[in-house]
Amino acid sequence: QVQLEESGGGLVQPGGSLRLSCAASRTIESIPSMAWFRQAPGKPRELVATITTAYGTKYGDSVKDRFTIARDDAKNTVYLQMNNLKAEDTAVYYCWAFSNGLVYWGQGTQVTVSS
Repeated sequence: QVQLEESGGGLVQPGGSLRLSCAASRTIESIPSMAWFRQAPGKPRELVATITTAYGTKYGDSVKDRFTIARDDAKNTVYLQMNNLKAEDTAVYYCWAFSNGLVYWGQGTQVTVSS
């Protein structure tokens, strides 16, 4: 069992940057797969970025070259660095983890990109 808690969301101007954090309730070094999803109102939830011990990092086409996912096992935290933000990035961002055959979700953090 793993609890995930996102933080770092907020309001940012287009072209700006924001870093999201996902803190886990236990060590993440034993969690093989973690990811960020996002969901905007009226739209399906989409995969933003993944980081796995087996395959490294992968990004959705809409955020490739702008976002970076990373993990700090010592802090039990996974990050999403978001650069060159666009209005279309506005969404609730969710942390996700897969461990021991179970899927875990954070509660989400709101990111709003607007001038």
